[in-house]
Amino acid sequence: MKYELHYWPGIPGRGEFVRLALEEGGCSYVDVARERGTSEMFRLMEGEGTPHPAFAPPFLKAGRLVIGQTANILMYLGPRHGLAPAADAGRLWTHQLQLTLADFLVEIHDTHHPIGSGLYYEEQKKEAKRRAADFLAHRLPKYLGYFEGLLERSGGGYLGGRRLSYADLSLFHVVSGLRYAFPKAMARLERRQPGIVALHERVGARPRVVAFLASDRHTPFNQHGIFRHYPEFDGK
Repeated sequence: MKYELHYWPGIPGRGEFVRLALEEGGCSYVDVARERGTSEMFRLMEGEGTPHPAFAPPFLKAGRLVIGQTANILMYLGPRHGLAPAADAGRLWTHQLQLTLADFLVEIHDTHHPIGSGLYYEEQKKEAKRRAADFLAHRLPKYLGYFEGLLERSGGGYLGGRRLSYADLSLFHVVSGLRYAFPKAMARLERRQPGIVALHERVGARPRVVAFLASDRHTPFNQHGIFRHYPEFDGK
């Protein structure tokens, strides 16, 4: 099957989680908005050609299916492409990890847009600086500590043990984004997270991931995505 991925071109946001899974899974896919523009994406969101329109991208067209929500897309792709266990317990656990990462992502986003997504960062700088300080002091260590503990218990270098899953790919992307957004804070915190650092290196060395990151199919981090670097947030 040749998948069709719909996501905003030029924004390294939630679509990048899906791209990583498609690439590591060796899937054939079209990044529709990049290749053909966004008109088809908007038509599908309005319900044209599908009884199940997505609220927002990313969404994946797989034959007649149109699947929205990042975690939902990955739950569909995972067992089909060797990126999640087939048994219920493992499949649900991987999905649970992805949902936790989705919660983490919202908190990361809200460091620079704590009042509203419809406002520019410059319209909420005071609130953003306060939110970012609390995130770095409390929420970021809590999330990293949780995933570090899971890696310690897994005994295999990945969140689920010895086999890579889409949750590992997603954690890799989150860590990469946090290093871009908060380089000083992450340099300090990573001293206490050897498992996360090792996982990031392990995933980043996988041949298909290396090839993807070096290609024009990958969108580098920038100031238009979820992960944004504002030096005034990052501390000393």
